[in-house]
Amino acid sequence: MQSLHNVPSPAKLNLFLHITGRRDDGYHLLQSVFMLIDWCDELSFELRENGSLSRSDVGNTQLPPEDLCLRAAKALQKASGCTLGAHITLSKSIPAEAGMGGGSSNAATTLMALNRLWGLDMSRAELARIGLSLGADVPFFIGGHNAWVEGVGEQLTRVSLPTARFVVIKPPGGASTQRIFASPDLARNTKAATIQGFAANGTENSLESVPRLDLQKILHNGHNDLQAVAQALCPDVGLCLDWLSEQGLQGRMTGSGTAVFAHLQQALNSAGLPGNWILRECSNMDAHPLAGWCRD
Repeated sequence: MQSLHNVPSPAKLNLFLHITGRRDDGYHLLQSVFMLIDWCDELSFELRENGSLSRSDVGNTQLPPEDLCLRAAKALQKASGCTLGAHITLSKSIPAEAGMGGGSSNAATTLMALNRLWGLDMSRAELARIGLSLGADVPFFIGGHNAWVEGVGEQLTRVSLPTARFVVIKPPGGASTQRIFASPDLARNTKAATIQGFAANGTENSLESVPRLDLQKILHNGHNDLQAVAQALCPDVGLCLDWLSEQGLQGRMTGSGTAVFAHLQQALNSAGLPGNWILRECSNMDAHPLAGWCRD
């Protein structure tokens, strides 16, 4: 195998994001449901026998000289002792500063693809340990399935969700994740929830290995504790939420970015949408497209 082309790297939405406390080291304790959606970047990988690593970008993307893709490739080389290299081509579609995990997803796709290209046969757990050193969201994408998330983002429990459609809007403005979490106005005492509290009717006490969650319970009872602070830092968030409300939709911010989303149950009329906003209709995914690329 000399190359892998057009390898998908999907985004995620946080269906809710509750901050339940703060550790002594300053890290916030959270609860969330991470859901994969079919809004994807694409990466290609060309084998390099001499061990060199490089990256190029398709379109107008301006990434730093050493983005998460290259950092992931170097971390995998170091952890495995592999002497092979690769040239990585990245075609970005997922917007930056959106709270959709684009960079973390790119790192996870890089780890899974190079594990395959280099013939390393590393397990999902081994790749996830490498991924955690790159970012808290990377192990989720390597895990390959929608998840209930706790701790500082490292505790993942696989869950299943009903098939659904969503609209995602990203305004041009951004908000600093560091400023959001440092804000004295951030609520840090949301009561801890349970998977059973969001379980689909009839499965609350089920012994199923993969809990089935009720999407409407999540959207009705959950919220994003970061949203109010982010909206104060970036008023565009509020404008997006207002626009969704005008369409009869209940919007919510995802993650710590400025993208907002809503559950779609009928056709959306996007007339009047500002031209500098990015809007995309998406479906959720039950599994990551590369879920079978590494062994459990």
